[in-house]
Amino acid sequence: MAIFAPLRLPIKRRLQTAAVLQWIAALAVSTIIFFYLCTIKYLWPLIIIYLLWILMFDRAPEHGGRRSSLLRNWVGWTHFAQYFPMTLVKEADLDPSKNYIFGYHPHGIISLGAVSTFGTEGLNFSKQFPGIKTRLLTLQTNFNIPIYRDYIMGLGCASVSKGSCEHILKSGPGNSIAIVVGGAQESLAAKPGTLDLTLKKRLGFIKLALVNGASLVPTLAFGENDLYELYSADHTSKTYKVQQLMKKFLGFTMPMFNGRGVFNYEFGLLPKRRPVFIVIGNPIHVEKVEGAPTTEQLDELQKKYIDGLLEIWERYKDKYAVGRTQELQIIE
Repeated sequence: MAIFAPLRLPIKRRLQTAAVLQWIAALAVSTIIFFYLCTIKYLWPLIIIYLLWILMFDRAPEHGGRRSSLLRNWVGWTHFAQYFPMTLVKEADLDPSKNYIFGYHPHGIISLGAVSTFGTEGLNFSKQFPGIKTRLLTLQTNFNIPIYRDYIMGLGCASVSKGSCEHILKSGPGNSIAIVVGGAQESLAAKPGTLDLTLKKRLGFIKLALVNGASLVPTLAFGENDLYELYSADHTSKTYKVQQLMKKFLGFTMPMFNGRGVFNYEFGLLPKRRPVFIVIGNPIHVEKVEGAPTTEQLDELQKKYIDGLLEIWERYKDKYAVGRTQELQIIE
């Protein structure tokens, strides 16, 4: 395989790379633009007002964001999905009169399948599931970053806080949330050929489902962990300890990884062109409970959810995970 990308490639492939690049670089570009604007002193009053608005008044991240159909339907998201390519596999229709909690697995390095499925219309989610309006949830800290916050809110992203989740689920029929359940911890296990899920102690979304009577929808992305090479660190190493400290104080961590570049295939921040199949499974009906759910109720529903994930794995592993090096594991 060649190390460098050929100079002559179909324009379609160039557009696909550009679409993925803009997402990977969005946070850095937003930050650069903001600091550039700060160098223009005539804009300082507007910048101060904007920052005060973010810090003191804007509650949109807790209230479902500011979803923009124009941004979500941008043609670039179709190129984004075709870059890998990504495919949405639908197992069942969803009743638009109900609310849903989509649990996305695995986290991977940066959850690109979740972005394509729930944060955009690159895979035609709204056409596949008419009447279901889903917000992809992310850390509140992302909404403290000027410009970037408005970009991701336009995609329908909202805060993953409890208050935000409950606000969305109570906003009317069809309003739903998508949570990357494994979080930062799971990203440290995103090795190609494996599917190690951090799930045993993740009961927050289970409790949300019981308290709000929202159906759970297990979603498994075959190939998400294959998009980057992970330089795994032993749990006793200094690198791993630093990553854990970072997660403790910042709420996220950064695994050591490598992908490809714009003009080369061997190193960089872009993901590798490898297929991803996102299977949205059968919904698990949940009866609303009054008061705080009991431990037995939580454990029972969690078992149903895990069984749903395992059923998806068994049904599709020989089709979509042919090159796996091990079976699906729930590690913690």
